[in-house]
Amino acid sequence: MIQIKLGQRIKELRKQKNLSQEKFALQINLDRSYYTSVENGKRNVSIENIKKIADGLNISLEELFKGL
Repeated sequence: MIQIKLGQRIKELRKQKNLSQEKFALQINLDRSYYTSVENGKRNVSIENIKKIADGLNISLEELFKGL
């Protein structure tokens, strides 16, 4: 499922930046529990929030979706 793959990709990229879920969620202005559900593939995340995540990781949307 794309939600699970995207969540795994986001988690991998966040960990590369040595950020906790809580710190990253605060940084991009998303609720921590919402963000956790995105990483766990349990949320059908909006394109607006996907953009927030990509911006927070300092990557393009293209790079975020690379390999999915």
